[in-house]
Order: sequence, then C-alpha cells, then structure tokens
Amino acid sequence: METITTIISLLSRYGMMFVKGTGVTLYMAFLTVLFGAILGSLICLARRVNFAPLRWVAAAYVEVIRGTPMLLQITLSYLTLPELLHMDIQPLYCVILALILNSAAYVSEIIRAGIQAVDVGQAEAARSLGLSSSMTMREIILPQAIKNILPALCNEFIMIVKDSSLGSTFFVGELMTVQATIKGALYLTLEPLMIVAMIYFCLTFTLSKGVVLLERRMSRGD
Repeated sequence: METITTIISLLSRYGMMFVKGTGVTLYMAFLTVLFGAILGSLICLARRVNFAPLRWVAAAYVEVIRGTPMLLQITLSYLTLPELLHMDIQPLYCVILALILNSAAYVSEIIRAGIQAVDVGQAEAARSLGLSSSMTMREIILPQAIKNILPALCNEFIMIVKDSSLGSTFFVGELMTVQATIKGALYLTLEPLMIVAMIYFCLTFTLSKGVVLLERRMSRGD
C-alpha cells in the first residue's frame, strides 16, 4: 500500500518529467527507425550489386554490428563522434547515431529476407517479358516484399523503444534517465523503476497490438 501511495505521489509531482522522458524515448525510436530504414535499404542494395568489394563491405558491416553489444557501439559513438567532427555534440544525438547504425544492420536483413521471400519464378517471368532488373524489382518484387517487411519493421521499432533505455548511461533525457534523476533526488529506487516499467509496457503493448492488427489487415488484403 505504501508503494502505491508513493507511486501516486511521484506521478503527481514528477508527471511532466515522465511525459517528457516518454517523448524523448519515442523521438529516439522514430529517428532511429526512419534513418535506419534508409541506411538499411542502401546496405541491402549494396549486398545485391555485382561489384564484389561493395558486397563484402556491406556484409562485413552487418556482421560487425550484429556481433558487438549495442552499449559498446553507443559508447564508441559518444567518445569518437565529437572528436571526429571537432565539435560539441549533444549526447542524445551520439546515442541516436549509434542506434541508427545498429538498426540499419538488422533492417537490411529484414529487407533482404522480404525480397528473398518473393517467388523467384515471378522475377524470371518478368525478365522473360522484357522487363529490366530495376523495373522488375520496382514493379514486381518490392510491392510484394513490402507486405513481408512492414510487420518486421514495426517490431524493430518496438525493440528500439526498449533499447533506447541504454541512452541513460549518458543521461540523454529518456525514461531511464528520468528514473535515475528522481532516484538521485529522493533516494527512491523501486517506485520510479515501477513507473518506468509500466510506461514501457504500455508503449510496447500498444505497438505490439498495432502490429497484430496490421498483419491481419495485410493478410485480408491477400
């Protein structure tokens, strides 16, 4: 009972901080998925070109990103980006860059899997009718691949919402940073964590149900 009372008191006193933290979390996730999808598409394209060195570089990038911890990538971005650009950069954007680079590797695999899921015979039939490779990809393959890709991209967004909590290492203002700030001010650990956990659950549960509805609508469209 005391814990519930404390949670209610924290929400009434620091409610706007939690709202702002939620906004920062969603902002990070949105930018990550947006630019991660763009970069991931380019990486996927690089892995399909006839120029072998470019394919090797793209494949190596994916393997390195997938084979190293995200926290390590965020730390490297935080330490090296300001030095490389010779300017002060907000920690928030160092974290977002690392999230984008990480997400791009996974998105490239999502796109590649979506393209490979399309029946090869359709591409062969299109080429036999005289369509170029680019036209076949644009008119035949991609419209079908998108149906496979969209739900997976939505799931990637959900993952990024949760992974954004790693930004609290550098106090970038997302939900876990808010929790750490309140913990330091009031010497409370459990209650702020419970509030943040509830917010994360509400976000991810809502997004997950949205993905299910999207998949059902797309399956009805088929």
